[in-house]
Amino acid sequence: MKPLLKRVLKVLGLLLSFFAAYIGVILVHGTLVDYVAPPQETLQAAQTAAITEVPDSVISLAIWNLGYTGLGAEADFFFDNGRHFSSGPHMVRPPRELTDKFEAGIEQWMMSTQADFFLLQEVDVASRRSYYINQFERLQAQKPGFSAYFAVNYLNPRVPLPLLEPWNPYGAVHSGLATYSRFQPTEAMRYQLPGSFGWPMRNFQLDRCLAVFRYPVKGGKDLVVVNVHNSAHDRDGQLKKQEMAYLKDLLLKEYEKGNYVIAGGDWNQCPPFFRFDGFMPGRTQGYVQLNIPDDFLPTDWRWVYDPTVPTNRKARKPYKPGETFVTIIDFFLISPNVKVNSVKCIDLQFQFSDHQPVWMEVELE
Repeated sequence: MKPLLKRVLKVLGLLLSFFAAYIGVILVHGTLVDYVAPPQETLQAAQTAAITEVPDSVISLAIWNLGYTGLGAEADFFFDNGRHFSSGPHMVRPPRELTDKFEAGIEQWMMSTQADFFLLQEVDVASRRSYYINQFERLQAQKPGFSAYFAVNYLNPRVPLPLLEPWNPYGAVHSGLATYSRFQPTEAMRYQLPGSFGWPMRNFQLDRCLAVFRYPVKGGKDLVVVNVHNSAHDRDGQLKKQEMAYLKDLLLKEYEKGNYVIAGGDWNQCPPFFRFDGFMPGRTQGYVQLNIPDDFLPTDWRWVYDPTVPTNRKARKPYKPGETFVTIIDFFLISPNVKVNSVKCIDLQFQFSDHQPVWMEVELE
C-alpha cells in the first residue's frame, strides 16, 4: 500500500474514532442526566391570588403556545428541516433582537388581554434557545394579583442537536406549562403523561404532562381546569393515543363527581371532524395532522374553537401569508355542564409565535 494511501486511511480512522467517541459521550451523558418526572406532584405557587372562590358563573380563558419566544414570523425551526444539521440558514435559535421582539409582543398581549385564566405552553425559565430569559416571571409581572404556577415538561442540561454541529447546540432547556388565574386554586397538580419516544431520542425530548387545577365554585362544586400540551413529531399518533386515554379518564372522573371541567392548550392534533388542510385545501406541503377521534368522549362534551382563523403555522421557513401551511391544533374541551358564550382566535399573523392565542367565554350552568 502506498504511503499516501496509508496516511489517508489513518486520518479517516482517527476521524471515525473521534466521531464514535463523540456520539458515545452524547448518549452516555444524555442517559445519565435524563429528567425522570414523578407520576404526580403538587405544584408550588409562585404567586397567589386573593380570590379563593369563583364568584361568577361567567368566566373567560385564554390559551397560547408561546413557542419559547423563538418562533415568531421571521423565524424558522431547524428541527423541522432535519436533526443532524441546521442546514445552513435554518435557525437553532433566532438572533437576540428577534427574541426580544417576540418577548415584548407576548408581554404586551398578556398585559392587555382580559381573561380569568391564562393557559400557556412552551414557556421558558432558563433555556439557551431563549437567551436564559425567565419568561414565566416576566409574564407573571404582567398579571399582578393572579395566581401563578409552572409545571416543567422539558428539562435537559444540554440538548446536543443539531447532532453534527457540536459548536451550535440547542443547549440547556428548562421549559414548561404556565398557568395564571384571577382565582386561587385549592389544588394544583402536575400529572406525568404515559408514553415516550424510544431510547436514545427520549433523553432529549419533552416529558409531557398535564397541569390540573381545582377551584371552588359558589354552590359547592369545583371547577377543574387542565393545561394541555400533547406530543408532537409522533407521526403515527401512538404517543398521543396514550396521552389522550389518560386525559379522558381524568376528565370523566371529575365530571362524574358533578364538577365543571375545562381543558385547553396545544393538542398537536386537530379537533374531531376538522379538515387539517381546510385553510389550504390540497396544498399540504407534506404535512399531516391527525384528528382526535370523533368518539373520544360522549357527544355532549364540546370541542370549542374558532374555525375561521388558524392557530398554528408550520416552521420550515419564515411565515409568508398564503404560502406557509396553517391549521388548527389549539382549542378547548368543555364538559356538558359548561356553556360556550363566545370563542375567537386572536389573529396576530403569527408575529410573535408559531401559534396564535384563543380566547373563550363560558358560563357554568
